[in-house]
Order: sequence, then structure tokens, then C-alpha cells
Amino acid sequence: MDKLIFIGFNSQVVALHRDTGELVWKWKSPKGSGYVTLLLDGDRLIVSVVGYTYCLDPANGNEVWFNALPGFGTGVASLASVRGCSQPVLDAAAQDAQQAAAHAATAGGAM
Repeated sequence: MDKLIFIGFNSQVVALHRDTGELVWKWKSPKGSGYVTLLLDGDRLIVSVVGYTYCLDPANGNEVWFNALPGFGTGVASLASVRGCSQPVLDAAAQDAQQAAAHAATAGGAM
């Protein structure tokens, strides 16, 4: 799976091999039509098509689950996940926050 890139357009998602550009799999939303928002969330690819939300297996494009999110309306979705961020990035952010707090405490004590 680490050799795939994902592209969403026109209610579809395709996976391409990142080194060759070869099509590996394709998927089309059975509901809704329009803009596709993607989030690679660890071992899941979250796909939103005008409010209809799907979870796909990124290795093969198989649908894991679907949620129509009734009552929330339609449109372009924003997606975020703590799992979508790699651990080294989270660790670096935590270290930066600790260093900033230590610096603020030291600077505050010097006044």
C-alpha cells in the first residue's frame, strides 16, 4: 500500500502506482455526484462525495462502510483525523510544545 497515490474526481477515486503511474484500482460512488474529498486515515481511505461518506480499503478500493449522514446537507466536506498524521510528526509537535513551555517558564523566571 505504500506505493499507491489516490486521486479523487467526478465522484470517482483511483489508485495509481506511485512509481509507474499504472492504474491499480478504481471506485465510483454509487450515490451522489460531484467533488471528491479524500483522507488517508492509516489503513482506511475516507471518501466524501457531496456529503455521502465512505470508508474504502486503500489496498484494493473495496468499500468497508458507508454513511449517508442524513440531515447534514450536501456539499464539499472537510476531513481530518489524528490517525491521518504520522507518529513522528505528532512526536515532533509534542517536543516543540514542551520546548516552548520550558522556554516560556525560563524567560518568565528571568524577569
